[in-house]
Amino acid sequence: MLRCESVGKRYGRGRWVLVDVDLQVPPGAVVAVAGGNGSGKSTLLRILAGVSRPTSGRVSGRPPRVGYVPDRFTAHDRLPALAYLTHMGRVRGMPGDRARARAHHLLDRLALVGGEQAPLRTLSKGNAQKVALAQALLVVPDLLVLDEPWSGLDVAAHAVLAELLGEVAGQGGTVVFTDHREAVAAQRADHAYVVRDGRLAPQDGGRPPDGAGTVEVVLSPPAGGVRPAAPDWRALPGVTDTARRGEALVVRVGRGHSDAVLLTALRLGWSVDGVGPVPPGRDDRANGRRAAR
Repeated sequence: MLRCESVGKRYGRGRWVLVDVDLQVPPGAVVAVAGGNGSGKSTLLRILAGVSRPTSGRVSGRPPRVGYVPDRFTAHDRLPALAYLTHMGRVRGMPGDRARARAHHLLDRLALVGGEQAPLRTLSKGNAQKVALAQALLVVPDLLVLDEPWSGLDVAAHAVLAELLGEVAGQGGTVVFTDHREAVAAQRADHAYVVRDGRLAPQDGGRPPDGAGTVEVVLSPPAGGVRPAAPDWRALPGVTDTARRGEALVVRVGRGHSDAVLLTALRLGWSVDGVGPVPPGRDDRANGRRAAR
């Protein structure tokens, strides 16, 4: 388990940016850290990723495979996006053909505007962010650290990023990200914290409990008897439960994550029968109809 124990940070003789930060991040968790500009949240992420050392205290339990996306990804290189990612994969020990295939898959999934042969220096902020995300995910990380990862991304990429975070967590990886918006951070994470005056504290609210702020997405296979692909639904951020009702699949998800679930379902070939609040008193699990993952 990744741990920060009494971590403090200051630069030179300046003020303390972080003060006595204690944090435990279990495997498979998605953790959000909110805070305003200059609050110290980016400094905390650099320490968690191993890019920066704490001035005091210690970090333990950092896994060997870390993916990191800084708050600013400098993309001034003439290299095409695919060539850059292939090179980064080889640096991390991947065979060239495997690195290229993985890079192609990630860029296609994130829908890089301009295509994979676009030189890095020609990319917009949002598309440079897609390349930064792809480099962090070339090797599936045990720890994924993302600084303001949604910044500049288009709406479709927001949903894909939510899926990717869920997949990392679903495989036992740990995800830590920052967002300056406290409400958004809490909706996208299992555990939410806020940095104020250099100190880390649990954020009030966090993910709503079962039934509060939760909707049901009802899905069914398309006509013709062809069953679409089924991901690990409960690994997606915000999903609290799945159940079968006859041929239909019901996915219960926090309102803030419902769009990502809908986009995932449609892309995999499911039909959406309805989206609505959880009916009072309904509990499919009590009837033994809980869906398999």
